Amino acid sequence: MEIQSYIGNFAPQLSLHERALRIFESLDIAESSRTDYKSRIWMFLEFIQAHPFNQNSFLEFKRYLAARNDIAIATKSKYLTVARVFLKELNRQGIIPADITQNVKSFQQTKKHKKFGLNQEEVNLLLSELNRLPESFSNVRLKAIISLLVFQGLRQIEVIRLNVEDISPGQMTALIHGKGRDDKEPIDLHPRSVEALKHYMDYCKVRSGPLFVSSSNNNQNGRLSTKSIRNIVTAFLKNLNIDNSTHGFRHYFTTKLIELFSNDLLTVAKFTRHKSVETLQVYNDNISRKNNLPKYYQAFNE
Repeated sequence: MEIQSYIGNFAPQLSLHERALRIFESLDIAESSRTDYKSRIWMFLEFIQAHPFNQNSFLEFKRYLAARNDIAIATKSKYLTVARVFLKELNRQGIIPADITQNVKSFQQTKKHKKFGLNQEEVNLLLSELNRLPESFSNVRLKAIISLLVFQGLRQIEVIRLNVEDISPGQMTALIHGKGRDDKEPIDLHPRSVEALKHYMDYCKVRSGPLFVSSSNNNQNGRLSTKSIRNIVTAFLKNLNIDNSTHGFRHYFTTKLIELFSNDLLTVAKFTRHKSVETLQVYNDNISRKNNLPKYYQAFNE
């Protein structure tokens, strides 16, 4: 049976993809999640259009993803999650008669970080190179962005959500719209972050609205996107032969604090704003593993 047979009475004038987007619009979720769902649902829609839709379609889609060698397990999990959310909502709205996602497990992933953050040598190098850059809109903006990544450990989405009104240089604080949160929370700014932000706002004459804006012709003075932030930062890292990502800064920030506060994870969580101390334990385990490597090497050298 084709999926259209089930949802034919739901906005019949729209294509299947358009109907799926309409479904996501009705969900009470963060806009970042909605955008992610909309961008990933296409794979499941293509799958069910190519295969008869039945009570095992979700399980079959999982097996299809599992058999693909060109997609990382983390990405497979995201595609599966989007399909699960979509099908559950179809059932909740009475569009399909049953929740066919029940008893189908998610992909199992290790909690260990597969990618590591920047190390101190790399951070020292990029900060040194930043100081050598000539002053321009792009360079001053880059310095401000990297200050928030290095000294505050902000996520990409948190950086782009910042407004000028969220920054209080005098009080050395900022209001952050964090991941999965409905309201903003105050954080303390490092003196070097305050210095970089004040210089950026003065030099680039950013007075109100989005803190980080574009200088491109297509989006003049519009808010930067997460993709723009990622491209700006990774291009700078690539020029320094540093093979890492924007999230590598958060790994660096978190690891640095765990080492500084002697594994006091509750204190570290207040600065990193991790909801779960269990997540921080993964960082702690990585630090312990690295510290124990010399003993492991020595054991077999003898």
